[in-house]
Amino acid sequence: MKVVQFMFMIVCALSISAPSYSQNNVYTNAENIAINGYDVVAYFNTNEAVRGNNKHTVTLDGAHYFFTSAENSAKFKANPEKYQPAYGGYCAFGMGMQGVKAPTDPKTFKIRDGKLYLFYNDFYEGNPFNTIIPWNANEQAMIKKADKNWKKHKM
Repeated sequence: MKVVQFMFMIVCALSISAPSYSQNNVYTNAENIAINGYDVVAYFNTNEAVRGNNKHTVTLDGAHYFFTSAENSAKFKANPEKYQPAYGGYCAFGMGMQGVKAPTDPKTFKIRDGKLYLFYNDFYEGNPFNTIIPWNANEQAMIKKADKNWKKHKM
């Protein structure tokens, strides 16, 4: 676990300089597109990561959410809290381990108790590094820590 923590701290340090978040605690790209353009409602409807498009956009707190259909954008408008990812779309493991806003891969996700969790999943120094694996190993404790850490960011 110490190796995972060390690798994750390095990944987080490298991501700090990247344009990966808006002032509103939502993970966005440089154009303020939330969750790299993936449809947050589709996660719940299909249990798949599906990229939305700019034809169906909802802007909330400065972040632009893309959807695959007018129906999905209407569902989001009606109840954004239901569909927004936990921790603003930042890596759930990063929030739990270190209380940091780390980037995510929208294709690496989990829905638990009606919440969407996203995770970092990429290569680090030539090796695959998927944070959902250590998250799953101690999920209950990680959720408690991440919830507590996220409250500090929301102040």
